[in-house]
Amino acid sequence: MNMYISVFRIRFINNLQYRAVSFGAILTRFLWVLMEVLAYSALYHTGNNTFPMKLSQTISYIWMQQTLIVLFAVVFSDGEIYSTIESGSIAYELVRPMNLYGRWFCESAANRITFTILNCLPSLLLALIMPKPYRMCMPLGMAQFLLFLLSTVLALCVVVSFAMLMYISMFYILSQRGIKIIVTAFTSFLSGGIIPLPFFPAPILAIVKLLPFAAMQNMPLIIYSGTVKGTATLKGVAFQLFWLVVLFVIGQFIMRRTLKKVIVQGG
Repeated sequence: MNMYISVFRIRFINNLQYRAVSFGAILTRFLWVLMEVLAYSALYHTGNNTFPMKLSQTISYIWMQQTLIVLFAVVFSDGEIYSTIESGSIAYELVRPMNLYGRWFCESAANRITFTILNCLPSLLLALIMPKPYRMCMPLGMAQFLLFLLSTVLALCVVVSFAMLMYISMFYILSQRGIKIIVTAFTSFLSGGIIPLPFFPAPILAIVKLLPFAAMQNMPLIIYSGTVKGTATLKGVAFQLFWLVVLFVIGQFIMRRTLKKVIVQGG
């Protein structure tokens, strides 16, 4: 494990250099959240109170979703991995005395965690000083907050495990652009990144809740906002753990099969 911890630490420290990029991202997300909050507020005030979430829960969901948006992004700042595959320098990676899947997993997780930490505190500060009803509410208790943290860690692992499948697919295609666009669209929409999953029509929601996308950002966000409580929260965490194991095992299996057939520069 020391090798993987070292890879994680090196990538984490390297990413801390991009402070200007983080400042621009914070400003952009604040304006985007403000637009979303105002839109939902207008919708709630003109509706007939049949929404699946309270206004305060929806606003907390939006604030936290934008605060952790990088953490839950399947397609994010992994250009070095794409370049390694396309340029043929994957050959150097294969001779390293460590598992390639584990190395990429740690690097990918470190990328997301670094930029999230840089963005998190300023975004949370803005969310907590906003006037009511546009302010983000805190969890109702310590148990809910701890379950939110656990669910967030599991969601990150599910996101990275799914991203690993995308990286592996690069061995079989010529361009990364198409697969990245498709994955971004599907994962953003089906994980609740555009519209919270509770707002989906019941027949569609019944299907989406069984997919791995529901184990990504959807679960920690509905736990934080208080949309699910009690045993439903524990079931949600178990659901995330299930998909994490499934995606991790599938990724390891496909990676081993792929590396047995990989050809570098025709050699």
